[in-house]
Amino acid sequence: MPPVLTLIFCFLLFVALRVPIAFAIGLASVITIMQLGLPFTSVVAQMYSSIDSFPLLAVPFFLLLGRLMNDGGITDRLLRFADATVGHIRGGLGHVNVMVSMMFASLSGSGAADTASVGAVMIPAMKKGGYPAPFAVALTAASSVLGGIIPPSILMVIYGAFGNVSIGALFLGGIVPGLMIGFVQMGYAYHVARRIGLKPEGTFSFRRMGVTGLAASPPAVLPILVLGGITTGVFTATEAASIAVAIGLVLALVVYRSIPLLGVPRILADTVVAFSLPMFAVAMAGIMGWLIAYMGVARDVAAFITMVTDTRIGLMLMVAACLLVVGTVLSPVTAVIIFLPIIQEIARMGGIDEVHMGLICVLTLTLGLVTPPYGICLLIATQIGNVSTPQAFRAILPLIGLVILIIIVGIVFPGLFLSLPWLLMPEAFPGR
Repeated sequence: MPPVLTLIFCFLLFVALRVPIAFAIGLASVITIMQLGLPFTSVVAQMYSSIDSFPLLAVPFFLLLGRLMNDGGITDRLLRFADATVGHIRGGLGHVNVMVSMMFASLSGSGAADTASVGAVMIPAMKKGGYPAPFAVALTAASSVLGGIIPPSILMVIYGAFGNVSIGALFLGGIVPGLMIGFVQMGYAYHVARRIGLKPEGTFSFRRMGVTGLAASPPAVLPILVLGGITTGVFTATEAASIAVAIGLVLALVVYRSIPLLGVPRILADTVVAFSLPMFAVAMAGIMGWLIAYMGVARDVAAFITMVTDTRIGLMLMVAACLLVVGTVLSPVTAVIIFLPIIQEIARMGGIDEVHMGLICVLTLTLGLVTPPYGICLLIATQIGNVSTPQAFRAILPLIGLVILIIIVGIVFPGLFLSLPWLLMPEAFPGR
């Protein structure tokens, strides 16, 4: 059996046997390395080189920042501000759900953290407010994927670090599609509320919006600091993340006093655990990604795809379709590392801008967070809402379709997503 088929067959076999994904990737890679006759030191070397990256240090800092914001009561302040801003509109609880996810995404960069923190409050509230439980679960899970799109995004950090793509340009490029997805989801919430006969509740008050906005404004400095510092070249993504954590500690310990000093070690320990698990998967995926490049799979697959179509739109649609399927069984981070050599080879052969390709890949792979069997955000939301996964998946299908439509629009009209990076970081596009 050719080594590439051995790699694929062993991986699928281990997944079918319910071996954890990270171990399935590692075992399949080791078996293939044995077949190729490569030294076992290649395993250790590739594991180390996969995580020996300065930009990757931004990931634990962003995870820590999200934990500080959640434990520090920031989520509650964001909820009150969102309720004061859009809670009076028909479908108000749905709008609040999406708006809080958009704001929380700019602080945590993690969809799973968004689902757990926002869902714990919003899903019971929406069920009590008359929304069908499957829809409440679906909207919470769907809006939480904004954590992987709206900067700072951990997935964009991974893509930029492994693909040598400007993280700042990816961050800027995620703003427009993130806002588009959020507004479209709010529009769908309005449609559902109208269909089931829910009436608007409460009235709008500038005074209430101002008071709640003032209480929620200090954390708003953090995404501005991160984006502003990176785009102006003052500091890197890792340095921006560390500075944001320092400010977050000041907010939680001094300004809001919502976290006791003795509680900080527990938060740090939990963050280390939360960081170690995906990093182990990153190390394993690094071996498989290296094998794919070593065996020339990236070149062969790219050549085959360009035989089917050689247009920019056609190539990007094929990549997006493939990643949509891949995302159902692999976490976005793992999928990026494994398939990045193929993705970048296709982009090179098709003359596709690397930032544009990165944005489309990130947008597509984030849908894997809400599509079974992986669908970690959907699984978390179903547990909170006490809804079966098939019910939730049926309810989330229209929301997935809306995101896919936005991805297609972004492929056809690249300027829609790239206008901000073109304007603020032109140095990231030397060939333009």
